[in-house]
Amino acid sequence: MDAKYGRQFSVERFEETLPATVYGIEKYLGSGLIKGVGPKFAKRIVQKFGKDTLDVIEDTPDELITVEGIGKIRVERIKKSWQEQKEIKNIMLFLQSHEVNTTHATKIFKTYGSDSISVVQENPYRLADDVWGIGFKTADRIAEKLGIEKERFIRLRSGLFYTLNKLAEDGHCYGDREQLIKKAVELLEVDMPELEITLDEMLRTEDVIRDEEAIYLPPFFFSETGCARRLIKLLISKRRVRMDVQAVMSQVRRQSDISYDEIQLEAIRTAVSSKVMVLTGGPGTGKTTTTMGIISAYRKAGCRITLAAPTGRASKRMSETTGMDAKTIHRLLEYKPPEGYQKNEENPLEGDVLILDECSMIDVILMYNLLKAVPEHMTLIMVGDTDQLPSVGAGNVLKDIIASGRIPVVRLTRIFRQAQGSRIIMNAHRINKGEPIDMRGGKDSDFFFAGKETNEEVVDTLVQFCTRNLPRYYHVDAFQDIQVLTPMQRGICGAANLNQVLQEAMNPSKILLHRGGTQYRLHDKVMQIRNNYEKEVFNGDIGTICKVDMEERELTVDYEGREVLYDVSELEELVLAYATTIHKAQGSEYPIVVMPLTMSHFVMLQRNLLYTGVTRAKKILVLIGEKKAVRYAIKNEATAARNTKLAKRLMVDSMESKIVAANLFKQQSRENASVSDVKCD
Repeated sequence: MDAKYGRQFSVERFEETLPATVYGIEKYLGSGLIKGVGPKFAKRIVQKFGKDTLDVIEDTPDELITVEGIGKIRVERIKKSWQEQKEIKNIMLFLQSHEVNTTHATKIFKTYGSDSISVVQENPYRLADDVWGIGFKTADRIAEKLGIEKERFIRLRSGLFYTLNKLAEDGHCYGDREQLIKKAVELLEVDMPELEITLDEMLRTEDVIRDEEAIYLPPFFFSETGCARRLIKLLISKRRVRMDVQAVMSQVRRQSDISYDEIQLEAIRTAVSSKVMVLTGGPGTGKTTTTMGIISAYRKAGCRITLAAPTGRASKRMSETTGMDAKTIHRLLEYKPPEGYQKNEENPLEGDVLILDECSMIDVILMYNLLKAVPEHMTLIMVGDTDQLPSVGAGNVLKDIIASGRIPVVRLTRIFRQAQGSRIIMNAHRINKGEPIDMRGGKDSDFFFAGKETNEEVVDTLVQFCTRNLPRYYHVDAFQDIQVLTPMQRGICGAANLNQVLQEAMNPSKILLHRGGTQYRLHDKVMQIRNNYEKEVFNGDIGTICKVDMEERELTVDYEGREVLYDVSELEELVLAYATTIHKAQGSEYPIVVMPLTMSHFVMLQRNLLYTGVTRAKKILVLIGEKKAVRYAIKNEATAARNTKLAKRLMVDSMESKIVAANLFKQQSRENASVSDVKCD
């Protein structure tokens, strides 16, 4: 008995059998198992062939063309799908005998096809590397059933990879040797000497890379060292377009309608006199205005400017505020699977200046791939708020760049008068300073707090706000304008449960597909949760289900005007997005944000998480929950340190590059005393 959901069943084993009755055959065919046959065609086929239906599909499938509405193309689809199902069934029987569930078995078949059984028998740990959604622990269970000993090299090697990957999921670029071995011993339940020997062999074959006591997976090592090297190279290289900084600044002051303060002018001056620069600051401090000033300055100098951001929503917002085309980093780099990024060192980006927004979200691997495509003559301007949550991926790129002290940084601190009237902005800054926030609300306020003592009260109040109060008072579209953000995925006030509750309250549609325990209904708001380069949709992209084909078991998601088709087997890449975690909302803004915050979120209650959630709201923020939880989050500024060496590498590389930079500086000084292409320490 579950306290919330009532009586539950724990299934230990099940067996799928072919149906014996005509009714059973119709239901079996109409279940979506066979592509090209939905409930409508299943009924017609069974009416035609009765209890011989399955024999006809198996032995004489071309007879299906005699069924009304079925043509040659559909017959071929049914034949192909039936054959695939037979192959899957053999693989299913093998895998289920080793306690692999149906979802994983289907993924294994999609990855390896008819070689599935041989691959699994030879090395089940390949599944953790090759099949998305199957991790080391699942592969290890299969290996155990296959009789693979605990001390086998393939198991220990895979376990060490898994441990490093788990560290990367927590944001670390590396694990120190002692930390790695200790965690792997706990995971694998083997003696330490066995793992030491395995790790040494992995280092010898360069499966992993050692840097002092740090052990890296190769992609993170090469990304981190590559970022440092390329940033320094950019910093000391000459521009293609020569700029008279004083003249440009005079033009900006004289011709702009905007009155910049001294720090903003310093930011613009630094941007036009440096090859690489960071602009940072909180909400209401004028980052957008300053960025527009930087764009204006470079335009006056005749430079070609490129704009980019990590996510679709962030790039769209950048386009709206600047009036210029902005792309996601993936689209800027023209990612095409399986070849990879089309823009790289051999085929670099075009233009003179690259301005990147929301840089706190960029992880070390994405930054390295971007920097590879930035030509030496290009200027790089990085904009972001360092007080937000760090990137979901490994690394702490923006903070490391600032901490290195090698890249010019301007931090905007003044809150402008128009922003001071917003309690969202003022409270965000109070949170950042560790100060109590203003929860008074009021008719003209943009920040509201609804105090509730229990999780059940929080959920009921949240649904009421989303479905009635906010849409009625502000005359907004509940689907498009309201976003629920929560600290966690699990629990009554977590994203998973809130999505189910809000779906029931907001979307009663009966046109739907089932996948796992989720119903995907027509008009549902959904989020992509992994990068899918073939479909060109990326982790965190939000769209709306605009079509559901219950016959073909497919649905279509509209991502801001671009429609993407999903087969039912691909729906694990989608989750409902009425509610999402604050981590997933990085880089996005929403007109209205509703945020539950209770002590049930205890493990996630941190200052930067609350700050990030609050700053996602453009117009209205509603906090629902316990004041105690809000106070605790504001006080808790302890954030887990990440294992990164980018700051250190930048300092080392800078020392090595000083001679080159000095020579460049002397040469440029002789050419034109007023030109400041390189900023040297």
